[in-house]
Amino acid sequence: MVRLHVEGMTCAHCVMAVKKALLKVSGVKDVQVDLDRKEAVVDGEVDPDLLIRAVEEEGYRASVKHA
Repeated sequence: MVRLHVEGMTCAHCVMAVKKALLKVSGVKDVQVDLDRKEAVVDGEVDPDLLIRAVEEEGYRASVKHA
């Protein structure tokens, strides 16, 4: 599981755009995006850099959240 901090989301459309982009990344099994927490939780075996790139290609900023 990878937790990402996602900046730039302002509405439900943003949440869906981020979720769709992350689901397209190979190895991703499921994605939960929380607008209020500015967070995406990705389930699966995947390189976090690929997830960040997918989010940034949609026009948002992302970084790995460390516990």
